[in-house]
Parts: sequence; C-alpha cells; structure tokens
Amino acid sequence: MLSRRLIRIKAFKTLFAYVGSGSDNAAAAQKTLIESCDKVKDLYYFLLNISTSLVDVAAEKIAAGMRKFRPTEEEAHPNLKFVHNRFAQLLSDDPEFGRYCQKHGLTWGEWDPFVRRIYNSIVTKDYYINYMASGEDSFEEDCRLFSCIFEDEFEDNEELLSILEDMSLLWIDDVAFALNVIIAGIAETRRKNRIFHPNTFLKEDDKAFALRLLAESIARYDEYVELISARLDNWKSERLVSTDVALIVLGITEAVVFPTIPVKVTINEYVEIAKYYSTPNSRIFVNGMLDRIIQEKVREGEIVKQGRGLYEQ
Repeated sequence: MLSRRLIRIKAFKTLFAYVGSGSDNAAAAQKTLIESCDKVKDLYYFLLNISTSLVDVAAEKIAAGMRKFRPTEEEAHPNLKFVHNRFAQLLSDDPEFGRYCQKHGLTWGEWDPFVRRIYNSIVTKDYYINYMASGEDSFEEDCRLFSCIFEDEFEDNEELLSILEDMSLLWIDDVAFALNVIIAGIAETRRKNRIFHPNTFLKEDDKAFALRLLAESIARYDEYVELISARLDNWKSERLVSTDVALIVLGITEAVVFPTIPVKVTINEYVEIAKYYSTPNSRIFVNGMLDRIIQEKVREGEIVKQGRGLYEQ
C-alpha cells in the first residue's frame, strides 16, 4: 500500500519528532514509525466504509418517503438503483472488511450529519444523475459510481479533515494518498469481483527499509549533523532549519546504507519532500548539501552501489 516516498515522509516526521523531543529511545521511535504507517491502512478502511453509510442514508430517505400519507409519485415509486448498488453490497457482505472496521472503530455512526451532507451533495452531481437515469445495470457501473464519489467529494473537504484530525493527527497528510488507493482498489474490485484488502507495505522489504532507515539515521544523526555544519559557507550551524537537517541526515543515511538505491533517486526524493515540509529555499539547500556530501562519500569509498547507473546524478 505505502509507496517508498510515503515511507520516507513517515521516517522524516518520526526522526524530526524524535530529535525534537530529546528522546534516546530508538526502539520507541521505530514503533511509532510502524504505527504511523499502519494508520494509513486504517484511514483507507475508514474512508471506504462511508460507502455503506451513504447507501443506508438513501434507504432511510426512501423508506421515509413511502411512509408518508400522501407520497409524491417519486416517493411512492422510488428509484432503488443506488440502494441496490452491488459494490456497496459486496463491501457490506465482506466479513474481513466488517471485522477490521469494527475492531478498529472505523465506523461513521458518530458523524451521521456529515454522511448526510455528503449524500445530499452526491445526488446533485451529474455523475449520480446520469447513473440513476442510465439503462445500464451492471456491477461495473456500480463500481464506477463510487469511483466518482471518492474522486469528487472528499479531497480538500474541510469538514472531513476536521473529523480526521479528531480521530488521528497522523491522518491529515495522508488523505489524498488513501483516496488514490481506494480508487485503484475499486478498479481491482471491478475486475476481480471481490473487495481489495491492502497490506500496509507493498512488500515485506519495505517494512525493513522503513525500520532500518530510521534506526540508522538516529544512530548517525550527530555524526552527520557535524558533516553538514562543517560544509556550511557563511552560515552558522544554529541557523540551520531543523527540518532540512533531518532530511539531509536521512538522505545521507539512505545513500550509505542501501546499496541498491541509486544516488539520483535518493537525492530527488528528499528534495521533493523538502518542497512540501520545509522552507521555500530548502529544496536548493537540501539538494546541494546532499549532492556534496554523498559525492565525497562515494570518492572515499563509504558509498558503494551495486549495479550500473546507480551513481548517476
């Protein structure tokens, strides 16, 4: 599930917090890192679980309309296409999905007003109106509808972000990633006719990468901060931005410790992260400092890469 970039971001945030707290418990920091990675999976399940809640809201509205003494023609003869949506039904019937959401408290009952507002928004959209009016009646169409819902309704939704912040501060930066995984998962569900259940890590060595990157960065932190300070031109070390330092330490560590990751990939990854998590000038500083120190370590033989093209800048 997690991309290597997101793993690097999680490691960066954990290292930054570890250094800022003055802690000396590296094992606790590693545990925190894995928990923050697992939280992305929880976010995936929580957001996906709104699918069944939306269908429940539609069913309640239909039932209320039919109970009226004098229902309108539409209320007396409602269009049941959405409440019979096969994707939502497959999700509701999936025991693994239900167990996971119940075990981790990933249900929407507490936020029913938000679910109803999302439903009221959905029914005004062209993709929903066209779905309800379409003569097509297929599982593929039912899946496409929910792809549209997740693409349209949740990203940059301030009320959703407030809900997620109340549940976990770790979720705020992961919404766009989780939504992309949901949309990809719906596409796989459409192809295979079964709910997609992601693992936290795409491969087992991704977990090992995360743990070793953080542990080695903590162990080498003071040494690499000295390296950075010694290479500052007309710049006092106390003026260094702490986020930049954490990113550079992680980048040097990755270049030294992981022989199969190209130098170019390592530098580019931490420069990209700097764009979003540090100062406006950090991209240039992080790029220059990483390039300088890594090239020195290549010449000294401390960085040895396996395979062709791994030194390319």
